[in-house]
Order: sequence, then C-alpha cells, then structure tokens
Amino acid sequence: MRLRAPIIPFLILGLQRAAAQEAPGAATTAPTTDTAIVSTESVVTVPITQYSFSAFPQPSPAAVPNVFPQTDPRTPPPVDSSLVPDFAQAWAGAYQEAKNKIANFTMDEKASVGTGVGWMAGRCVGNTPEIGVNGSKFPSLCLEDSPLGIRFADFVTAFPTGINAAATWNRKLIRRRGLFMGREHVGKGVNVALGPMMNIGRVAQGGRNWEGFGADPYLTGEAAYETILGMQEGGVQACAKHLINNEQEHFRTQESSDVDDRTQHEIYAHPFLRSIMAGVASIMCSYNLINGTYACENDKIMNDIVKREYGFQGYIMSDWSATHSTISAITGLDMTMPGDITFQSGTTYFGANLTAYVQNGTIPEERLDDLATRIIAGWYLLHQDAGNFPTTNFDAFNPANEDTNEHIDVQEDHYKVVREIGAASTVLLKNVGEALPLKKPRSIVLVGSDAGPGRIGPNEFPDQGGVDGILAMGWGSGTANFTYLISPLEAIQQRARKDRTSISWILDDWNTDRAGNMAIGRSAALVFISSDSGEEYITVDGNTGDRKNLTAWNNGDNLVLAVAAQNNNTIVVVHSVGPLIVEPWIDHPNVTAVLWAGVPGQEAGNSITDVLYGDWNPSGRLPYTIAKQESDYSAHLILGGQPTDVLSIPYTEGLNVDYRAFDAFNITPRFEFGFGLSYTNFTYTNLHIAKVSGQASTDAALEKSWAAGDATPIAQGSSAAIWLHRPLYNVTFEVENSGPVWGGDIPQLYLHMPPSIGEPPSLLKGFTNVEVLPGHKKKVGIALSRYDLSYWDTVAQGWRRPNGTIGVTIGTSSRDARLNGNITIAA
Repeated sequence: MRLRAPIIPFLILGLQRAAAQEAPGAATTAPTTDTAIVSTESVVTVPITQYSFSAFPQPSPAAVPNVFPQTDPRTPPPVDSSLVPDFAQAWAGAYQEAKNKIANFTMDEKASVGTGVGWMAGRCVGNTPEIGVNGSKFPSLCLEDSPLGIRFADFVTAFPTGINAAATWNRKLIRRRGLFMGREHVGKGVNVALGPMMNIGRVAQGGRNWEGFGADPYLTGEAAYETILGMQEGGVQACAKHLINNEQEHFRTQESSDVDDRTQHEIYAHPFLRSIMAGVASIMCSYNLINGTYACENDKIMNDIVKREYGFQGYIMSDWSATHSTISAITGLDMTMPGDITFQSGTTYFGANLTAYVQNGTIPEERLDDLATRIIAGWYLLHQDAGNFPTTNFDAFNPANEDTNEHIDVQEDHYKVVREIGAASTVLLKNVGEALPLKKPRSIVLVGSDAGPGRIGPNEFPDQGGVDGILAMGWGSGTANFTYLISPLEAIQQRARKDRTSISWILDDWNTDRAGNMAIGRSAALVFISSDSGEEYITVDGNTGDRKNLTAWNNGDNLVLAVAAQNNNTIVVVHSVGPLIVEPWIDHPNVTAVLWAGVPGQEAGNSITDVLYGDWNPSGRLPYTIAKQESDYSAHLILGGQPTDVLSIPYTEGLNVDYRAFDAFNITPRFEFGFGLSYTNFTYTNLHIAKVSGQASTDAALEKSWAAGDATPIAQGSSAAIWLHRPLYNVTFEVENSGPVWGGDIPQLYLHMPPSIGEPPSLLKGFTNVEVLPGHKKKVGIALSRYDLSYWDTVAQGWRRPNGTIGVTIGTSSRDARLNGNITIAA
C-alpha cells in the first residue's frame, strides 16, 4: 500500500528519533541498573483527512530449481533443507480466489470481514461474522489461543512452551511441535491459531518471555520459522505476534517502546521477517506504542516495514482491544479483534464506522477491498475452503454447554513429542563427579512443592494464574488446560520401583529443618524449585505479569541450602519461565548437579526423569544468559507511572541485548547464552569455509552490487529477496563423540563483525544439532547468506555488507569457541 496524503507526523517523528541515536553497540560504559526511572510522553495520533490508496504489488520472484522452489504451505521443504520456500504462486492463487469471492460483496460485508463480532459473542476467543445468510458468501472465522495448545478446550495437548522449544535448538522437534499444534487446532475447527509469540527476551523479568523463543533474534527467528512451517503444514493459519516491542507487561497498553531504526531491524523485526518468509498468514500488532504511536496504527511498522519491505501478503489483526481508531485501516490494520472497542461495549472502530469512512471519502474503497482480500486469501492459502475442514466444535466461554461442545479428542500420540521436547530442552548446568545420570541409587528424597502435583489438580487456577505443584507453563492467554499433568514425583516413583530404590518426599517448601533432616543419609537429594510469570491481567503473589525479581519462588534458595547442608549429593532441578539468580547455592560443594528444565508442558515429570536417569543425554542449551546479579543485564523493567501516563521505555542498549551486552561490557555471566553440558564429550575439527558455486541466479546485478559494498535497494519485498537469503558460504566441520555414551550436541556459529560498524562482539548466525555414537564423528554444515553477513544501514535504508574481515567461530556456546575462521568478501 502507498499512503498519499499530508505526511503523517509520527512517521517523521520515528525517523528523526532513529537518526538522532548513536550507532547501537558503540557504547563503552557499563549499562545502567536503575529500574525506577519514570518518564512520560504524549501520544502522536493519526490525522483524519482524505487518503489515496494503491495496493502493494504482489511479489512474483522467479523460482530457482533446487534453491527457491514454488511451495504450498501444506508441503513445506524438509527440515534442515537449504531450500528457501517460494510462496508467491500460492499467495497469487489465493488472492485471485479472494478477489473473486468479494466481487459481489456489499461495502458493509467487506468491512465485516475485518471486524470481530465482539468479546464472548462466539465460540472462540475471536470470531468474524458470517457473510451472507448462514455464511453463504463467507463463513465465520474462528481465532483461538494459544502458542502452546488450544486454550479453553478439552481433549487437547498442553505442549511445551516456546522457551522450551527454543532450548532444544533442534529444528526437527520445533517443526514437529508446530505441526502437531496445527493439526490439533484444525481438529477443533480453528481457522487461526494465535501464535507463535516471538517478542525478544530483552528484559529477564518479562512476564511473557516463556511464550517466546529467548533473547536472541536469530534463534527466535529460526524457531518462529520452523514453528510456522509446521503449523501451516497442519492446516491452520498461524499468527505471528506481537508486532512489535512488547517486551514487558507493566503498563503494556500505556508505554512507548522507543527504538532506533537499526536496532528495530536487526533485533526486534527480524523474527517477523522470518515468519513472513515461512508464509505466515496473519500477524498480530501489539498493545504498546512504538516511538510515540500505537503499534496498531503505526504506518512505519505495518505498511513500510511489514507490507512493503518484507512483502507480507497476509493480514494484520489487532491484539484484543488494541485498535485505537478507524483511521488505523489506512495505516495498515486489516482486522480488529475481538471487534468491540472495549469488551462487550457493542461499539467498534471498524464495521459501520469503517463503511462510513469509505463513503465520505476518508478511506478509499480500494483499501477496503484490500483488507477483505488479504483476510480471505489467508483462508484460501491454507485450503480452508475444502469441504472437509472441521466446523468449530468447542465453546471457549461455555465449556459445560453440551450443545456447543462436541468433545472431539485431537491428542493422538502427541504426548510423545511433548515428552521428547521436555527432555531435549532440559539444560545440564552442573555435574560434579558424574552425579548424573542416576544409577539405581539406594535411596532418594524429593524436596519441594515443584516435585509434586497441585493440591486439587493441574487446572486449579484460571489461565494457570498460580502454582502450588509442578510448574509446566506460565499464566495468561498463552496457556491451555491440562488434560493431565505428570509430576516428577509420579514419574520418579515409577523408576524407583523398577530400580528397587527407596524413595521419600517432602513437598512443604517452608519446613526447611524437616527437609534437611530427611536428606540425611540419602544417596541423592533432589530439590525442585521454580519461578513463574505471565500476562498482566493476573497478579500472583505480587507479580503482575512480570516477575518482581529473579529469585526462586516459595523459599527455593533456602530450601536448596537446607538440603545441601545435610546431603553431599544434592541435585537441583529448576522449572522456571526464565533466568534466576542462583548465586546463593550454585557453588555449594554439596550441590553436585543442576538441571534447568524450563516450563515443559504436560509430560514434565516423565521428561525430567528421562534426563535424570540417562534415558536422554542432555542436549538442551540456554536460550538466554543466566547472570550473577540482576544488574548485569543491559535492560530492566521500567516501573511506576500514573493511570493517565504513557510511560517511556527507551531501548538505549541498542543491539546489546543479553549475551551481546555481556560480551560488549566484558561482564562474566554465571552461565552464558547457548551453554549446556552433556553426559559425554564432543571434539570439533576440520573447519572449512567455502563460497557456494554453480548456482543459477536471477539477480546477478543485485548480488554484484552488494559485493561491491552497496546497500540493498528500497523496493517491494527487498528484505525478503531470494538473492539476499540464499546460501553464499558453506561452513563445514566435523564433530566427534569423544566420550563414553551416545549423545547430541548443538554446534553454534557466531560472526564477529569488523569493529568499525558498531556491532556487538559476537552474533549468533547459525546452529544445528548432531547425534553421534561414542568414537564416531559426523560432518556438519551450516550455510551463511548475504543477509547473515549484513548490517542495517539506516541512511540507505538497506542491508549492507561490512568492509573488512568477518570472523567466524564454531563453538558450543557464545563463549566456548572450538574452531575459528574468517570471511573476506571481494567485490
């Protein structure tokens, strides 16, 4: 779309702020630790005037055999394939069908396509109205949470959280999780699954971090990419959220995330680019403001970046009640959800108001056609027009109504992948003297409420807003009901019975004296601790979404110390939504092992038991940094504010997020990003970096221009162009299992840009997983594209290669380099 009207003030404002900031990553002083600074700013609104409109052109890149094949969302490329899928033909076909569909729609009917029916006015958390009598022209669409399952439904799977999917660093498992979630949504008659969530874990205390994929844009982008390919292969429309800069819950509807242009492109927008390259059908804009303008009426983000620069063909919906004006339709918003301005108000910014804006010439009818076409095209893209697509068969708000709940079981054998991901995402942080795996111990004691079941079942708290047993997911709209939940106590008891191990337990977190005494003489004492968070509409123990601090809940630190004082083989298991400060006990000589289990879903107990006993050799890696103290992180919660304030949240750390800041400021973490131990050892050898040759090219001139040092042009779909993302270099090496048992490792590739361009010292730009038998080795390859080797030039508004030598590191974490090489790009 092109806006042609008086220049929108907030667009100028955003560019001015971007230009005024220093180059990200160039700071040389330590980051601030003050979390109580409060500043406010005014909201920049969109003028109501007459706008002209021309639709963004549909990208039509030429397919390249064996590189860029034409792709249907239901048949994506295999995992680990070097193929870059081309969805242009699939979108083109869907657009044509959508245009044919709306040809006989009235203006009101077109507006209705993008207008929800209102909160609790349909079976799903979001619903569009039927068009025509009984949907004769177009059916109602069902939009349903969540990023880990189907919220408010029965006979469904509670999958591992997004953060656990990321902690596997395993594309096959991430893809399979997405596929099975997609199939379950379709089985329940859901058209649009509201996920994945891909906001960056910028703030360690951020309440919804566990819904996303961690603190690094590359890892988050690849996890989002694989998840979406899987979900849409399963037949549901995925929804990438939340666009953009929704990194804390405090004042989330009244805060302006003030972000410079380079940081926005390289960190926060990158996962959305990868989502669009995966063919995502829809995107959800966020509650917060961006540089003074609400996200859901932000022309720069929705129109210029997402629809123009990224070439997005689908539709952008609002977060629930995040629409702020009818004019947002001209700045890029296609659908308002749940439809009403405030819940159950009976009013809407779209619907009849949108029709009126078209009739009085404020918004062109061509824009109304465009939004209706985009939404209906998503339906066709996923082949939801097929006669066998299930109708909605559950009722989110009336689960006891037998007339509207058919109790369709969609679980199949998905518990198997839940259990596997739970094990594969568990990170071994410490293992002294081979304390793990357990080998038929004579006696064990389990300590802490996190070891056991909840007092009255796994769904004691609405939207999981509380915890008194095993923590398997956070709270809020990103949850699902547990059909069942296996606790460590149940799973370990089964293993203990098999091994003839004597087992006892104490689930009281506060009776530290009794816990310590029960640990005396035991072969091993397993202490389970946790930390929870979620969405801001629920407060748990004073935590309003975001965590108040980074300490363990329910007396966890004291519990560990009390047990470690009485048992010299104390093993700590952590179920946490994010980082914790573990300094009170991590170096205690009697704490022999630590397993970081995250929030792993319904098979939590079985998953941790598989790792404890060596049925699964730990292969999980941290998707964020665990610091020694909270102040070591480069970004913190901004608190305070009055009910009428718009809180300013300056992203002054720029590119220095998480491990990048620890590297830039030479701060020693407790456990670095990407870290994880194994029950075996791996040796890396024979690094070889070679330019890819012999590939056909349809954009030779652009490739030559980039190599000469020119930035990518400002054009439709410029950042998603195939020539920019196809493999340019292959980095190969060998991984040998030099230890005693089978295991998997996660080789990670980091780039080190020339200092002159102001990047952080190390940037994750590739990873893979490899399983190797003892004494065997495997050759591993990771590809690098021109995009991977570029930085965002804010003046040229394009991707540019750096001048000079780019360092390449292959390692097992951001700070454990095993192999080193260089790339020098010649013109």
